[in-house]
Parts: sequence; C-alpha cells; structure tokens
Amino acid sequence: MRFTTLATLAVLAASCTGAYAAAHANLTAENGMTLYTFDKDTAGTSVCYDDCAVNWPPFIAESGATMPGLSAIERKDGSMQWAKDGKPLYFWVGDTAPGEATGDGVGGVWHVAR
Repeated sequence: MRFTTLATLAVLAASCTGAYAAAHANLTAENGMTLYTFDKDTAGTSVCYDDCAVNWPPFIAESGATMPGLSAIERKDGSMQWAKDGKPLYFWVGDTAPGEATGDGVGGVWHVAR
C-alpha cells in the first residue's frame, strides 16, 4: 500500500510539473535561443532599430516563410520579422546558449515571449 501511494504521488507530481512547464514555456527559435518582446513596439510595428537592433537582433523571417502560431511583419528596411500575437520577436545578444533567458526584464521593457 505504501509503495502504491508513493508511486501515485510521484506520478501526480511529475504530471503537474510537466503541465506547468508546458503552459509557461519560453518561446524559442529553432536553434533553441530564447525570443523576446519589446514593450515599446506596437502591434505589427517594430521600433527597435540601429543600436537597439544591435543588442536585440530581430528574428528575421525569410520571404514567403510561414510558421504555425507566428505571423510576419514588415520592418522599415523592407525585411520581414516574425511576430507572436502581433508583437515583433527579438533575440538578446547576452544569451550565449540555447535556453538562456538573461534578457528577461532588461530595462523593464524586454520580456521573454511565451
């Protein structure tokens, strides 16, 4: 009886942890690098250019590409950038390995995309 109870609790704990992680997973590019949104952008429009784009490179979409759950917006230079719910997506130069999210909260305006 004790073994069954412990096994059941272990399964329940694993299920809860897995559901939480899946529901709150960070959005990443195919290479595993974390993607971010910028509070100063408006839906469908990026305002991150020049020095901003050096530190926060846009997640560029190839012409004609599609990706489930994402759309593409046009940047002022004519390139296309992936967006989630209309919010343009960026990488952070401070992240050096897949899964890192060191840019979350930078300046109070950068957030991990979910």
